[in-house]
Amino acid sequence: MAAQWPEVERAEKEKRRELVLQAVDERLRQSDGQLPAALFSLTLLNYLEVSGCSELRELPPELGRLCHLQSLILCRNRLRSLPRSLQQLRALRVLDVSGNELEELPAELSELPELCTLNVSWNRLRELPAGLERCSKLAGLSLSRNLLSRLPPGLMSPRLALLANISAADNLIQELGAEVGHLAALKTKLHEDLCDKRTLATIATHDLQRVKGPLLYDARPPKEFTIVPLNRKEINAKELVRQLQLEAEEQRKQKKRQNVSGLHKYLHLLDGKENYPCLVDSENAVISFPPITNSDKTKIYKSTQDLLLEVTSSSSLQICKDIMDALIAKMAELNKFTLENKEEEVTSDTEADGGDAQQPVTGPTLESEGSSQLVLEQVRVADADGNLKVLYPSKTDLNLSASSFIVVR
Repeated sequence: MAAQWPEVERAEKEKRRELVLQAVDERLRQSDGQLPAALFSLTLLNYLEVSGCSELRELPPELGRLCHLQSLILCRNRLRSLPRSLQQLRALRVLDVSGNELEELPAELSELPELCTLNVSWNRLRELPAGLERCSKLAGLSLSRNLLSRLPPGLMSPRLALLANISAADNLIQELGAEVGHLAALKTKLHEDLCDKRTLATIATHDLQRVKGPLLYDARPPKEFTIVPLNRKEINAKELVRQLQLEAEEQRKQKKRQNVSGLHKYLHLLDGKENYPCLVDSENAVISFPPITNSDKTKIYKSTQDLLLEVTSSSSLQICKDIMDALIAKMAELNKFTLENKEEEVTSDTEADGGDAQQPVTGPTLESEGSSQLVLEQVRVADADGNLKVLYPSKTDLNLSASSFIVVR
């Protein structure tokens, strides 16, 4: 006797937008493991869940007809593959295929422009399809409990500006790729997006053990202070900017185009400024010259354990806090990911996009040995008269899970 699917019939009759089929193994056995053809005519659906079905091992190409789907939940089945027609689901925002028997994902997965959440945990995946960075709205990626030996290239691409959560525990990953392991890549990404190419704010990172406090944030005539820029010799600020301008002009001539790269693309932010911002240590050495460069004196090495983070903005204090919150949240995620995969150290070398420079404040960000929590030391910023101006992080900052960090006050 043919299986009856009253839920599908009702959804068609009532023009429903949602349909849930759970634990329908008996009907699947009667239908040779196939879902009813009528299901794939329900083109008004924006939510479809078929879960908990050990008899469901494949989906037909007709899945692509459900062009208005925004959420597709296919967890806890025994799916061994996904149809290539998945790429036709152009409105899809959530895809959950966790708890199946998938050994690979279709390359067409990277052609879903609205995809925000992808859960492929608890499968048998050995690799992910290339091109995931084209899913520019991706915000959450769950990869745990697979057989992955590496993460896909491009995972930390600036195109994935919204990607805030990556879970990849219990895989075969031995080391993090450079794109994920380098704090510099994260900074570049934040600079391009939240910082709006440094026009709203700039970020700097320092090896805390090399910083001589207390620190002074100041603005000085460019002739009156020197800095040892990353990977350069000591030079005064005016001459450094002049050199960079010459280098930028040479770049334009060689490439025959107006666009320049590295530090050179931020020089215009100093146009018309009589004084340049700088962060000065207790020995009167400039350790940061935003938005251009950090000092080589406090640059980060692979052995660095304690960090001083700073964010500078000429727009508002709230922008500084928002960007610092985002930076710490991402670092907490990377820290947890690293420890879950038994990574021995996080690499955060010198600045990837040319030697970032930047300012206001947030005190050391430390990793607690053997713990998935970051240890944050609260920082106080006072004016020249000693009046408190900023305390970070305060109790109203960092909208993160308490398990992600510890604040030392």
